[in-house]
Amino acid sequence: MPVRPLDTTLVTDLVREATAAPSMHNAQPWRFRHRPGSRTVELRRDPERAMPRADPEHRALHIGCGAALFNLRVAAAGEGLRPEVLLLPDPSDPGLLASVHLTGTDGTGPDGRDGLPVDGTEEPSAEPPGAERPGTGPGGLAELRPAIPLRHTSRSPFSDRRVPEDLRARLAEAARAEGADLVFPGIWHLRSVLSLVQDAEGRSGTDPGLRAELERWIRTGADVSARAGDGVPDYAFGPRPYGGRAAVRDFAGRDAPPDREKAVFETAPQLALLGTAEDRPADWLRAGQAMERVLLLATREGLASSLTSQALEWPDLRWLVRDPQTSMGVVQMVIRLGYGPAGPQTPRRPVEEVLDLA
Repeated sequence: MPVRPLDTTLVTDLVREATAAPSMHNAQPWRFRHRPGSRTVELRRDPERAMPRADPEHRALHIGCGAALFNLRVAAAGEGLRPEVLLLPDPSDPGLLASVHLTGTDGTGPDGRDGLPVDGTEEPSAEPPGAERPGTGPGGLAELRPAIPLRHTSRSPFSDRRVPEDLRARLAEAARAEGADLVFPGIWHLRSVLSLVQDAEGRSGTDPGLRAELERWIRTGADVSARAGDGVPDYAFGPRPYGGRAAVRDFAGRDAPPDREKAVFETAPQLALLGTAEDRPADWLRAGQAMERVLLLATREGLASSLTSQALEWPDLRWLVRDPQTSMGVVQMVIRLGYGPAGPQTPRRPVEEVLDLA
C-alpha cells in the first residue's frame, strides 16, 4: 500500500480516528496540535473537560487521553507510518501529554526508535512499555484499525457464554505490551468488586456535587440533537437492571422515566482488572493505551465491552478493588467483557474542534 503524504488531510484523518476512543462520561478531554510541514502531532489535555469532583487528580482524564493516543498510533500504523511516542515530553508543561513523531516505514527519525512510548521524565529503558514484540511492529497495530469504528460501550446485558481462556490470555498479553497488567478475578474477589461497584453507585447517587457533575454530560430529549458532539445520550443508557444490580453505571439515576425498559443482567459478569505497577501520570497514560488495546482486540474477536470505574473514583474503595492474590500494584480500570449487543455509537466532537493546525 503506498504511503500517503503526511499533510493536513492525513493528520486530520488520523486525529478523527483517535477521537473515537472512550473517555469518562464521553467528555473527550483531549486536544491535538500539528504544525503543517512537521512530522509531529502533539496530544494535550483539555482542562475545560476535567471533572474536579469525580476525578480531582485527572487520572481518568489521562486514561481517556491515553486511549486516544493509542488510536492515533493504530491509525498511523495503518497508513504505513511508525509513530514514535514520547510521554510527558516537557516537565514544565504538564498539559502536554505526548508528542508523536510520524516516520516512514524505514523507521528513520530523530532517534531511530520503533514507535515505542517512552516517559519523557525518565531515562528510556532498553524495552520501554509499549514496545511491539518481535515480528509485530507497526503491522501489529494496523491489524486493530478496523476495530476502531466498531468499538462502542455496551450497557446492555451480556449472555452467560464465557470468554475462552486462550482469548483471555491474549487480552492480558495485549495489556502487557503497553506496560500494564490485566487479570480476571476469581469468583470470591469478583463478588467483592461487584459489591464495591454498588457501594460507589449508591454514594454517587446521593452526592449533590457528583450528580451535578454527571448531569453536565447527560444528553436527554432535545438535548441529544442540540448538543450532539459529546456526553452520554439517553439512547446509550441501556436498560434498568432488573433487581437493581449490574456492573454498569446508571446514567438515568433517580430521574429515569417509569416506563424505562428493564432487563436481567448476567449474574456473574466477566470483569477484568487493568492496572499498573505505579500510579503517576505516565502510568495513567500507559493504562489508557493498554485499555484501548484490550478493547480493540476484544472488539475484533467479537466481544462487547463496557467500562466500570465507579469504585475507582473513591480512594477508600479503589484500594479494595485490587485483587490481593495478584502482583498488580494499582487498579486503573475495571473492564466488563462478554457476548452481547455491541452498543450504540455515541457522538464525537467535530475534528475541527479538537485539532489545532498552526
